[in-house]
Amino acid sequence: MSDVLRQSMDVDIACVGFGPATGGFLTSLAKSLSQPDSTPLESKIMPGMPLQVVCYERADDIGFGVSGVVTRARGIRESFPEFNPADIPMAAPVREEKLLYLLDPTGASRRPLAMRLADKLIRAFRIGLPIEHEALEIPYTPEFLNKDDGFVLSIGQFNQWVGQQLMMSGAVQVWPASPVKEPLIDDNKVVGIRLMDQGVEKDGTPTAAYMPGMDVRAALTVIGDGPVGPVGRKIDEQLGAPEGRSNDEWAVGMKFVVDLPEGVDLEPGTVFHTLGYPEPEIFGFFYVHPDRIASVGIFVPSWFDNPARTAYRYLQHYVQHPYLWRYLNGGTLRSWGAKSLQESGCRGEPHLAGDGYARIGEGSGSTNVLTNSGVDEAWVTGVQLAEGVVELLKEGKPFTRENLEAAYVARRRASWVEKEGRTAEKARDGFQRSFITGMIGMGLTGLTGGRLAMPGKPLPPHERIGKVEDFFADRLGAEEIESIKMDCSKTGRVLHDALMERCGWPVIEYDGKLLVSQQDALLIGGKVQAPSGVADHIVFLYPNQCESCGTRICVEICSGEAIYPGENGAPGFDREKCIHCGACIWNCAGDNVRLEAGAGGLHSAEN
Repeated sequence: MSDVLRQSMDVDIACVGFGPATGGFLTSLAKSLSQPDSTPLESKIMPGMPLQVVCYERADDIGFGVSGVVTRARGIRESFPEFNPADIPMAAPVREEKLLYLLDPTGASRRPLAMRLADKLIRAFRIGLPIEHEALEIPYTPEFLNKDDGFVLSIGQFNQWVGQQLMMSGAVQVWPASPVKEPLIDDNKVVGIRLMDQGVEKDGTPTAAYMPGMDVRAALTVIGDGPVGPVGRKIDEQLGAPEGRSNDEWAVGMKFVVDLPEGVDLEPGTVFHTLGYPEPEIFGFFYVHPDRIASVGIFVPSWFDNPARTAYRYLQHYVQHPYLWRYLNGGTLRSWGAKSLQESGCRGEPHLAGDGYARIGEGSGSTNVLTNSGVDEAWVTGVQLAEGVVELLKEGKPFTRENLEAAYVARRRASWVEKEGRTAEKARDGFQRSFITGMIGMGLTGLTGGRLAMPGKPLPPHERIGKVEDFFADRLGAEEIESIKMDCSKTGRVLHDALMERCGWPVIEYDGKLLVSQQDALLIGGKVQAPSGVADHIVFLYPNQCESCGTRICVEICSGEAIYPGENGAPGFDREKCIHCGACIWNCAGDNVRLEAGAGGLHSAEN
């Protein structure tokens, strides 16, 4: 619809996505614009007026992000020297931190021989070891994992708090419920953004209520829409990526926010990091917030080779591990959510700057894959860009690639974010071979400051994952698997549930409070909504390719069961269940799923 007449608006700076990175950018920029003794930065598009800065966020509220987090908050505290966690709901300083190795209480976990032997030895000598409730407390937490000087946060609540500070400054505007469809590119220069069309059918066909998305033209477009955001991905597609860039490592992070039962006296700021269960490849966390609230979740990585992998079912088994269940049994689900995590770190870095645009945050490769931290790093990249932007504005220089490289990228290269990110660059390569070599590799990298690492070549998920029959061959015969597949096809049951139960995983006994069906979690915890009048944001480009797919990982991994088996083998999509986690993109075996701009999703500010 290139011939559609669209409204247009000019601003000085347009931002895409409101997360920690954009929060850092706008906070730092607003402080510079609001200093009474500083030189006023005048708008180029509205002479005589202050700089016109507008941020557009896809979600219906800036607090509807997903990430309960423990962070050292170095950059955040630098931006807010008098930062007091008591000012933010669900925030608390870290009081106690434990690293736990979880034994398998079910006997169903697919543990390699070395782990099975280790489990037997641990159980045999449990009298002399710090073991309780099927968990070994590792006496030493490596320095690179330590967050004992940091904070436990809810990113949803933190984003809302940051947004309040920005609104009170009056220096910038933040517009939620405003999905950005795509960047505006003219002769390899980003000149702004286009908002999503409204008043259309699910396939994008205009209705009588059609309203074309507005074009917002800007001298600088700041892209902070995360690792699966459509604007960042379209810039990569149209303007290219650095030679040798590798962004093949991913994970789904999924969590419950839980009201802990009466009698649980865990102190706010208690942090558990876990490994070993429900599968060796799946890491977990348990963070305690004030008011007897806890965030508990898991990370399912792309190098977990199960073609029928799932986050929700494994999360339900995780919370029932005896070490955690003693705190959670009788608790009530408050909130639930999931997101994709880009885990290639600095190896997944795109072009950080170009003519008219700059990239910040997780989508710019800022996540540290050794320390498992990304919020503070993302925040700092936003601050660095703001400092560079102010410098260029004061010098009257345009936002060209050359100028942004000198003012922003050079700052980033000289910072602790870059130094620590490069140290961590190869930390997880060993996981490409096995869980054991991965753990050895992380230890080597952390203890030697990145000088040593376990070798391994990261592969895209679709190149790693084989057939269901091959993965389960040691437990189920080919005929049995085929029978399970046929039964699931007839009944509409997801394959991973049937396979897991046949392999010994206990049936989940729903209690109506914390252990609920995935669909109930959408309503109770996710409060998922999707408006009418907009196009579906998940598109299967070539349905005939889906029909011949033998794995359909997109169906199994979908966090909200929004993707389901459709007619003739091609998946169907129900946006009323989609939480915009983006897992379907990187789990597709044929690069056949496209995530477009979309509205709705999670409606909880506690994640």
